[in-house]
Amino acid sequence: MQRLRVFFFSLILVLISAAPALADSGDLGKVQSFAQNVIQVLVTLAGLLAAGFFVVGGIGYITSSGNPENLDRSKKTILYSSIGLAVSIAAFVLSNIVSELATTAFGR
Repeated sequence: MQRLRVFFFSLILVLISAAPALADSGDLGKVQSFAQNVIQVLVTLAGLLAAGFFVVGGIGYITSSGNPENLDRSKKTILYSSIGLAVSIAAFVLSNIVSELATTAFGR
């Protein structure tokens, strides 16, 4: 529960501190740059979080001392952190592709 609170607090802090998107002026470039900045910050946070869980899973794997329960838990931690990192990187790449398509379609 505490991790969830920290995550939402961090998300709100990032969204508040990001530059506002002034879409009422009709400038699509500002909205695009805002969205790219938010996605880049979120992917950076996901990468740092995944690296932390890789370390936690690795330490748990090394210190499991043959205990199958701890070994399985550490393997799952490493697996799920790698899946999360892959999803966040895929989201970043997909957002860049959509951004490039929107730029060519609507211009800047």
